[in-house]
Amino acid sequence: MTRWMLSGFGDEIDPQPDVQVAVLKALGAHHIEVRSAWGTNVVELGADDLERLAAIIDAASMGVSAIASPVGKADAAVDMDDELARLRRAIVAAHRLQCRYIRVFSFFHDGREPAAVRDEVLARMSAMASVAEQEGVILLHENEKEIYGDVPERILDLVEAVGSTALRLAWDSANFVQVGVRPYADAFSALLAHIEYLQVKDALFSTGEVVPAGEGDGDIARIVEALRDVGYGGFASLEPHLADAHVLGGFSGPTAFGEAARAFRRIAEASGVELV
Repeated sequence: MTRWMLSGFGDEIDPQPDVQVAVLKALGAHHIEVRSAWGTNVVELGADDLERLAAIIDAASMGVSAIASPVGKADAAVDMDDELARLRRAIVAAHRLQCRYIRVFSFFHDGREPAAVRDEVLARMSAMASVAEQEGVILLHENEKEIYGDVPERILDLVEAVGSTALRLAWDSANFVQVGVRPYADAFSALLAHIEYLQVKDALFSTGEVVPAGEGDGDIARIVEALRDVGYGGFASLEPHLADAHVLGGFSGPTAFGEAARAFRRIAEASGVELV
């Protein structure tokens, strides 16, 4: 049977890291994706808090699948020195928490035509990838809605133009649905060669509402089967957004998070994928 490593955005469960790891362990996960702890974003955690967080994760015998940073979730005109400083803080967290993946975004175009910001975005993403290469980490571009790389054509343009082994893709079906893209039919084959990480979230075309895996239009079962068939063996990270969603993240609470985890496990097991 194919095995994938189950993870999840801990702050979707609770602001307290000890609660985050306890719930994830109860759901059969051995990894956590770190976006915030004690209500503070990971790129803003000081050294002492990073040490506290690392101790909690280590004590639970958990690993960290990725740093879910907000880097690149900003206007394309943002000061790039500031954004690179945020990236470097994310890298510090990644090194301390012993993970190699850092989630990033490709900048909002804020109503401008995406073509008008393409050159600036590519320059910024290339600079970020260069830093990642130097630091031995991999940036995972998430297809967030309303950023440059929110539809398949621009995502492919982005990764091919930057051309760095330190820039790969985090796949998010719900985000595709929310920009009118059919995940499997319109995006999967074009982007497959660049997919490194699976974020588990589903949504409805009719309203954009986020729902548990398999209850929306995100083609979750088909994506799982297709990744299984090409030998994917990486992380599946739960990001349910079932209670609240906003520009910097979302929240589900432990009960809804558990429901989302069980919904995805049913899909995975039916497809011959064991989540460990």
